[in-house]
Amino acid sequence: MDTTLVIMAAGIGSRFGGGIKQLAPVGPNGEIIMDYSIYDAIEAGFNKVVFIIRRDLEKDFKEIIGNRIEKICKVEYAFQENDNLPGGFVTPAERKKPWGTGHAILSTKGIVNEPFLVINADDYYGKEAFVKIHDFLVSDEAKNNPYAFCMAGFILKNTLSDNGGVTRGVCKVNDDNMLVDVVETGDIEKDGAGAKTPDGPIDADSFVSMNMWGLTPEFIDGLEDGFIEFLSNVKEGDLKAEYLLPSIVDGMIKDGKATVKVLPTNDKWFGVTYKEDAPVVIASIKKLVDDGIYPQKLS
Repeated sequence: MDTTLVIMAAGIGSRFGGGIKQLAPVGPNGEIIMDYSIYDAIEAGFNKVVFIIRRDLEKDFKEIIGNRIEKICKVEYAFQENDNLPGGFVTPAERKKPWGTGHAILSTKGIVNEPFLVINADDYYGKEAFVKIHDFLVSDEAKNNPYAFCMAGFILKNTLSDNGGVTRGVCKVNDDNMLVDVVETGDIEKDGAGAKTPDGPIDADSFVSMNMWGLTPEFIDGLEDGFIEFLSNVKEGDLKAEYLLPSIVDGMIKDGKATVKVLPTNDKWFGVTYKEDAPVVIASIKKLVDDGIYPQKLS
C-alpha cells in the first residue's frame, strides 16, 4: 500500500544559506534535519515524498535537497502561494506570512491521493513515530474509515528548549488514547524536572502535538470549504491569521466527523526554535550517529 511523507517547507525564507534554519547543516556530512526525517520515513515504509514549498524557491530547493532525494524515492512538489486562495478571496498586499498549515496541506490536493504523514521541515522527530504512524495508516482500522486519523503524541518534557519558552498543542486524551482536545499553550518553559507557563505549573508528562499527523486524502478534500469559512471570518486588517491543522482537526473531532488516535512516542523531539538551539541539535545528531542509530553518511 502506497503511503506518502508530506514535508511542510513553504515557510523557508527567501534566501538560501545564510541562516535559514531548515537548511542549516546538522549532520557529519552536511545533512540537514529533513534528511533524517526522510531516512526514517523510508525505513518505516513510506515510498513517496511531497515537498510543500514556494514556487520562487523551486530551483534552489531542488539543488539543495530535492534532486538528491529523487535518487532514493519518488518526489513531487506542491506550491503554497499566498495568492492561491479559494472562493474568490484575495490576499492583502501587505501580508507576507503564509496562510498556515491547513493552507499548506490544501496545496497538495490532486498530488497526494494516498494516506499520508505530514511533518514540519525543521523538526527532528525520532524513528518511533514514523513506524507507528505508517503502521496505523496501513491498518484495517484506517482502511475501513477514511476519517480515522492519528497523531504522534510526544511527551511535553521531551520537546522543551533550554533557551526560552515554546508554544505547544497540549493534548487531552481519553482512556483509549483517543484525542479529545488540543489547547495551544504558549510560553512553556523548563522548571527543574518539570514545566511551567506564566500562569503556573503544567504537567511535563502531558501529550503534545508537534504537527506530526497521519491523515487521508479525504481530509484534504474537506479543507477547501473549511478555508473559505475561515477566510470569511478573518477581520479586516488582520495580517497574521492562520488556518492551522490542530484547529481544523480539533473542530472535526468536536463535530463528530473524525477520530484521532494518539500514538505515544518517547523519542526526544528537537528543532531550532532559537538560534542558541543549533549547537544542541548538532550535538544530538552526532550522538545518534555515534550510537549507531544512523550511519555516518545517510546516502
